[in-house]
Amino acid sequence: MPRSDTADLSAALNPWFAHAARPLPWRAAEVSPWAVLVSEFMLQQTQVARVVPRWEAWIARWPTAAALAAEPPAEAVRAWDRLGYPRRALWLHRAAVEVVERHGGEVPSALDDLLALQGVGPYTARAVAAFAFGMRHPVVDTNTRRVIARATLGQAEPGPPSAARDIATMSALLPESDAAARVFNAAAMELGATVCTARSPRCDVCPIATACAWRGAGHPSYAGPRRAVQSRFAGSDRQVRGLVMRELRAAHRPVPRDELDAVWSDAAQLARALAGLVDDGLAVAGDDGALALPDA
Repeated sequence: MPRSDTADLSAALNPWFAHAARPLPWRAAEVSPWAVLVSEFMLQQTQVARVVPRWEAWIARWPTAAALAAEPPAEAVRAWDRLGYPRRALWLHRAAVEVVERHGGEVPSALDDLLALQGVGPYTARAVAAFAFGMRHPVVDTNTRRVIARATLGQAEPGPPSAARDIATMSALLPESDAAARVFNAAAMELGATVCTARSPRCDVCPIATACAWRGAGHPSYAGPRRAVQSRFAGSDRQVRGLVMRELRAAHRPVPRDELDAVWSDAAQLARALAGLVDDGLAVAGDDGALALPDA
């Protein structure tokens, strides 16, 4: 749990956020809950700079859940382009359909209703409830976990994630009012993304430096457990899947298997990637073996 002298970090962090926050388009006051939901899908494991133009194009084309739901899922996958992890596009399309069918086209605010949507996990549900509807829920991403670890625990790194522990710790730090809690959630993320970074923290400009346990302890190195490191991308099945998806997005027609054979020289690895895409619903195989994006 947080130390007592860091119980009100919001007193310093919230005013800092008011002038230091990046002008990200999904933070604008007039942005709809649907637009916030789209941003949360896109931001999963993807850098903000890559998301901004894709989000802007997406919202311009599909400003409501109903607009996306009216299109085939292939269009969502095609518009997702190279954001990575294209299953998110399918999930977002399905979530749009569910919003229309279950909630009259309006993104729900209740956590249980959000969690029932395709592709919406505990983090995304809390983020939408907090940022789109101003509800007092703890929202903890990688950047927030780092801020909490350093400021309240005196650790350079947060170690492997624990949803129960992370949420409990953030809950204890949240201001009581809904409005202040919403700002604090966003401010903690912003601090971790721009100041309290993993490799080059800028403690000299940190608004909570005087309350930071890690700084007070002399910035000790982290010696605890670490999360598993993701395998390299080059030469991986993920790279092969990405190359195949590029061909399918560009084709606007079923792509014969012999054309796909030219995508990757390792036949066994290519076959594994193709089978995985079909299993995940990202591609549909015809009787002749040609692959296409899903239409329904």
